[in-house]
Amino acid sequence: MQWIKQALSPLIGEQAEKLAKQYLEEQGLVYLMQNYRCRSGEIDLVMRDHQTLVFIEVKYRSRSDFGAAIEYFHATKRRKFESAIAHYLHQHKLNPSQIDHRIDIIGLDANVQGQTKYTWLQNV
Repeated sequence: MQWIKQALSPLIGEQAEKLAKQYLEEQGLVYLMQNYRCRSGEIDLVMRDHQTLVFIEVKYRSRSDFGAAIEYFHATKRRKFESAIAHYLHQHKLNPSQIDHRIDIIGLDANVQGQTKYTWLQNV
């Protein structure tokens, strides 16, 4: 986790995903696609970490009054996310038992000094 100074106001979902994508690329992940949507849910980012397919949920909070951004990935959201992953794998003819994949969450939390804290949880 680190604080990075940058102008983030106003930061909306698309901007948060762009920043998360850039941050993850700096960590060595390879971008594949963004905003995969199906009837059952959405995957914010699909990336690759070596041979592992990584499905990423991006969460952003401009204030921490009610908790950190990553805390908003609750059970209902997770079920929809997993359903969207199953759809993605089926659509791309990928067998989940034969391909390494994981779910990551990246939270972006802003503070009053205009900095953003990145919290990256892998293989949740």
